[in-house]
Amino acid sequence: MGKIVCLMGKSSTGKDTIFKEILREQRFLLKTIVPYTTRPIRRGERDGVEYFFVNEEKYQQLLGQGKVIEGRSYDTFHGLWRYFTVDDGQLDLARNNYILIGTLEAYKGLKSYFGQDKLVPVMIELDDGIRLQRALNRERKQTVPKYEEMCRRFLADSEDFSEEKIKLAGVERRFENRELRSCLQEIYAYLEETLR
Repeated sequence: MGKIVCLMGKSSTGKDTIFKEILREQRFLLKTIVPYTTRPIRRGERDGVEYFFVNEEKYQQLLGQGKVIEGRSYDTFHGLWRYFTVDDGQLDLARNNYILIGTLEAYKGLKSYFGQDKLVPVMIELDDGIRLQRALNRERKQTVPKYEEMCRRFLADSEDFSEEKIKLAGVERRFENRELRSCLQEIYAYLEETLR
């Protein structure tokens, strides 16, 4: 039976880079789950790759059809943004292992829907000062930088990834991303253990 690797952590911890590197590591044969969002697409993102970018009407339609597995809503400086996972035919746990990037809330929702034995949590951590500088560097590259939203996300992460919430979610293993190669080697060893 397949499992879902849920890669999570505060913003700008390097999740996207780690996600791409894990996918390149052929020994795991992981398939991706593309989540959905109602937020605007960022420069460099592609619809159906990082996310399926949809509007509020489509979200409500999927919700009404009972297809939303889990979801989070954020009241941002630019309006309500939703992030969610949909039962849209992407998943076949009888045949494959999967990987996605999510939050603690996403992890808990997936765990509730599929069962704890189907989820493999991978929590990425990094010093807050380094994270803030990375976030600022990334935002500066946007056509229209959204600094207020960047700051809101940074502050919200402190609450969203509090020690209490991490413990309540049942996440025990964490990976410090100070140096990418060593962090990846630790994650690879953990995945070899948990995806057997």
